[in-house]
Amino acid sequence: MGCAHSGDTHRSRRHGHSSIYIQDNIMAKNISFTIRYWKQNGPKDAGHFDERHMTDIPDDTSFLEMLDILNEQLIEEGNEPFVFDHDCREGICGMCSLYINGTPHGKTESGATTCQLYMRRFKDGDVITVEPWRSAAFPVIKDCMVDRTAFDAIQAAGGYVTVRTGAPQDANAILIPKPDADEAMDCATCIGCGACVAACKNGSAMLFVSSKVSQFALLPQGKLEAAKRAKAMVAKMDELGFGNCTNTRACEAVCPKNESIANIARLNREYLKAKMAD
Repeated sequence: MGCAHSGDTHRSRRHGHSSIYIQDNIMAKNISFTIRYWKQNGPKDAGHFDERHMTDIPDDTSFLEMLDILNEQLIEEGNEPFVFDHDCREGICGMCSLYINGTPHGKTESGATTCQLYMRRFKDGDVITVEPWRSAAFPVIKDCMVDRTAFDAIQAAGGYVTVRTGAPQDANAILIPKPDADEAMDCATCIGCGACVAACKNGSAMLFVSSKVSQFALLPQGKLEAAKRAKAMVAKMDELGFGNCTNTRACEAVCPKNESIANIARLNREYLKAKMAD
């Protein structure tokens, strides 16, 4: 079972050969606030904000748990619940995609998603505005749930290595320098949440695409199909309506996995080399 720690302190007492950890008794504080949440019945609907005053919400409640409470109240009153994406609630799957007070995933710690945002980040009396990802390539399905299958299409265009399956190779059959392996792993941590697209004023997917290209470009296994991969994934990105990179680094600033725009420079090099070889 996973255990989340959000700044809580622990004291350790030694008893013989064992350690007993006692968590400091930090009492949660209740806060009241106004939430403005986006309602939209599909991509062709104009959409609007609904507003509700929430009272006595413990500040150790996660943001998604607060939305669960909101929906329980709406359902009890016979109203339609607020629709939003979520799945693992552990910062892994990238499903929780909410634009909170003008920032993708809200004002979380660096390297955190919406589900890792807690109400202690807000003050009593705050007005919290919740919107979906805004991008032509991510049409709204319902309220704050958007269609991100465009990312799947880009990945399917070339984000893989073609291999013959069979008996596994020896671990050291292909020697890879550790810095290269580490950087490739960092690139592979992209969870495809789409925060980079939501933050970019052009709706660019360059950080996502470059991370997926870079995780293979840095490894020998990805070299054989490097040119084909770069051209195919960039072409699919353009086809699906994503914009051009703005170089403002907004994508990097909001990425919950701290992907670097150095990946975009690498993608540009890979794409240029591929086009020059044509």
